[in-house]
Amino acid sequence: MRTFMTVAMIGVCLSVGMMISAEAGETKAKMEKAKGAVKGEIEEMKGETKALHEELKGNDTKAELERAKGKVKGAGERAKGKMNELKEKAKD
Repeated sequence: MRTFMTVAMIGVCLSVGMMISAEAGETKAKMEKAKGAVKGEIEEMKGETKALHEELKGNDTKAELERAKGKVKGAGERAKGKMNELKEKAKD
């Protein structure tokens, strides 16, 4: 009877441990996605800031180029965040 209770307790502890680790993986995955989104927004804001600076100088063409670069870099950062999110989910 004592052996049965010991095995049952170990089984319960293992199952609870697995549930907690799965939840931690989901949390980390969400964190990676959020980081990617924030970094993407920052890159777009940098591009917009540079574009406004160039427009003040009168360089409309260069301003559009800076906006486009900001959007591309922002999309790249969001893609990295999504990739890191999927990696974390795959670890579970």
